[in-house]
Amino acid sequence: MGRTVEVVTEQQPYEVIEQHDAFEVRRYPAHLVAEVEVDGSFEDAGNRAFRALFRYITGNNRSRRTVDMTAPVVQHAATKEIAMTAPVVPTGETNGRHVVAFVMPASMTLEAAPLPVDPEIQVRAVPERIAAARRYTGRWSESSYERNLDSLRAAVVAEGYVPVGTPRFARYDPPFKPWFLRRNEVIQDVRGRDE
Repeated sequence: MGRTVEVVTEQQPYEVIEQHDAFEVRRYPAHLVAEVEVDGSFEDAGNRAFRALFRYITGNNRSRRTVDMTAPVVQHAATKEIAMTAPVVPTGETNGRHVVAFVMPASMTLEAAPLPVDPEIQVRAVPERIAAARRYTGRWSESSYERNLDSLRAAVVAEGYVPVGTPRFARYDPPFKPWFLRRNEVIQDVRGRDE
């Protein structure tokens, strides 16, 4: 008889600060991401970026080191950096570019991260942030993401928070997991009520 071995993927750490009916407010510690910007639709961006990022963590880097896979894989529309104090003003415009990122293991430092061979891949430090997150299941579609983002923004504003920066889509599960069991999240950085 064969043995089933369950592979446990490290998940990005966070601390839940507040729990609300429609979302939770989290503190994400500073962390590293390996990211790539790709052209394509919301649905295709993850697949296109995944191959390059997976090659990077499986040894296509200058030190030929492997890096453990973590969850989630994070995606957002490619935009110019927005100051964290600026409220989000949806423009309704999209340039068809998306940034897809692998969150690096929590123990990894910028100095220790392998340098990418692929010039399109960037490894960067993300500072600590406060964000609202709404969990949902289902397919990795733009319509589902947008619907959940609209619900999150309305709930966040109703609780007195101000959305800031670019919202993110987080996928926790591999593509072979049935869509109705997938853990997806929409994450929006927020400024607190007293700030």
